[in-house]
Amino acid sequence: MMDRPDVTSFFHNGTNTVSHVVADPETRRAAIVDPVLDYCAASGRTATTHAERVADHVREAGLTVDWILETHIHADHLSAAPWLKTQLGGKIAIGENVREVQRVFGKLFGAEAAFRADGSQFDHLFTDGETFQVGNIEARAIWTPGHTPACMSFLIGDAVFVGDTLFMPDFGTARCDFPGGDARQLYQSIHRLYELPDETRMFLCHDYETKGRDGFAWETTVGAQKRGNIHVREGVSEDEFVAMRTARDKTLAMPQLILPSVQINMRAGEKPPPDESGQRYIKIPLDAL
Repeated sequence: MMDRPDVTSFFHNGTNTVSHVVADPETRRAAIVDPVLDYCAASGRTATTHAERVADHVREAGLTVDWILETHIHADHLSAAPWLKTQLGGKIAIGENVREVQRVFGKLFGAEAAFRADGSQFDHLFTDGETFQVGNIEARAIWTPGHTPACMSFLIGDAVFVGDTLFMPDFGTARCDFPGGDARQLYQSIHRLYELPDETRMFLCHDYETKGRDGFAWETTVGAQKRGNIHVREGVSEDEFVAMRTARDKTLAMPQLILPSVQINMRAGEKPPPDESGQRYIKIPLDAL
């Protein structure tokens, strides 16, 4: 039987994002997955209200944070990873293909000359299949590209954290129309996850609710996804999925926070460097996306 970590989740209403604290109940060592920094688009102000809830839980539960895991470079919320690291410790980590995302978006946003598209802003870059520990619980990084080239799912004991790769079965799958996204890759990545035991708990990064249920949800199982995901259940071919996903993506607007989010998140959650006056800025590229 696989080890079963404790998982406590925190839903961020402003961005429909779910952050997770994953803990080994024996050693009290922990990982934080996909933390959120509050951001007001109207004022440009950031706040740590949501991250403080996570930090408070970690302290109250007597946990020691070893990892702050990013499943990918998010386009819908700013990461609170650096703030949580100053409060709780832990290594900020992401998949090694973040370099590809940094190259594309560093150019798009006219990043400063000193910006390095080598992933060095992160404390650790995971390779596909790399194993690590959360306390005594073995964990494994699983490369699941398609939504972005850098998407990495994290299997920690009997729980897998899939970022935006999948949503709840009644909502479907992630979009693939960002730079470097690929619907065919996403289908193949999902089927890698479907190779896990059916009883594997699956934790998601977002939920947008549906008319068919009451309330938000972010936990399901591999088996439930295989049997019931409206986009990619058993019996749906790769070509059928690619045709559906491509057509659907053409109808979607850009995420409201994509411009500030990617600029911050490609730097491991750090803000752009200040100008000579000490002020930091987010750039808005015109007619580029």
